[in-house]
Amino acid sequence: MTAYESWREFAANSGLFFFILLFAGATAYALWPSNREKFRRAAETPLRED
Repeated sequence: MTAYESWREFAANSGLFFFILLFAGATAYALWPSNREKFRRAAETPLRED
């Protein structure tokens, strides 16, 4: 295995790990119980007649 192949594999694996953590964090934030009211109000924004 050449140095290029080693770095390419490292970059691919670390990028995959980073995006898995990012996805898990965003999902946890969206499903956290204390954020429920905030997202409910945001969902009703287009229906308001202010």
